[in-house]
Amino acid sequence: MAWSDGIVIKIVNIIVFAFSLSGNIYNTVAPDAYGHGKETYITPSYYALWIWSLIHLCLLGTMIYQFTDKGKAIIVDGIGWRFAILGVLNAVYTYVWGRNHYIVAFILALLVSAAVSQCYYIVKTQHKGENLAQELFVHLPFSLWHAWTIVLVIVSGFQAFGVDAHHHKAGVFTKILVFLAFVFLETTAAAYAFASNEGDAAGAAVLTWALFAIFMHQTVHRSAFIHWSALAFFILSLFALIKSVYTTFRSGRSVLHDEERAPLVGSS
Repeated sequence: MAWSDGIVIKIVNIIVFAFSLSGNIYNTVAPDAYGHGKETYITPSYYALWIWSLIHLCLLGTMIYQFTDKGKAIIVDGIGWRFAILGVLNAVYTYVWGRNHYIVAFILALLVSAAVSQCYYIVKTQHKGENLAQELFVHLPFSLWHAWTIVLVIVSGFQAFGVDAHHHKAGVFTKILVFLAFVFLETTAAAYAFASNEGDAAGAAVLTWALFAIFMHQTVHRSAFIHWSALAFFILSLFALIKSVYTTFRSGRSVLHDEERAPLVGSS
């Protein structure tokens, strides 16, 4: 395969990647700007946004990997224009969210979640990781991104329709909604961990990290119930994450063991 095969999609992917990256860098390295937004009772600490750094680092490898034979088969032929659409939606979401248009941002977060879900489904169902490059530059970024959009939808929803934590105390209704959001995040982390024999440790890790960031930001002085609930669900998610890492490790060792035995079986 020539490097120029599918060159239009490859170039568009790179442009969209750079365009999306520039908007997220500011939110990641400028915590003061992050703190100027609407504060809710599920807002995580600003270092939750470090997930963006990891996603973009992996996607940088994706942009290079798409010029290989297997990379083209997955990214260009498999995902196609969906990545460009996802990148544009994500950049627009970041722009709107940064200007405190929270209802529009919530709608865009739903669209981003739908777009990344399509890419995630294609990667997980049609292209199993055959080597380390595919795991790092195809499976890992879309697992991280897919889980992170779940967090974005919830945070954006509370910003769009929830009370401002700076001006309103958490009432019973707010506490119930926050608790249900914690339940959803933890059960989704467990779903990532138990989705298959090896699980999806990356997705579970993102949601676990988000719950920890919420626990750290929502202090006991603001709401003891929300603070300790976040800690409890973080611990539950951590157990799911540990399970996923353990089964992934065992699955990897099992595959290696089978590959090592194959020549011996054939020779006998």
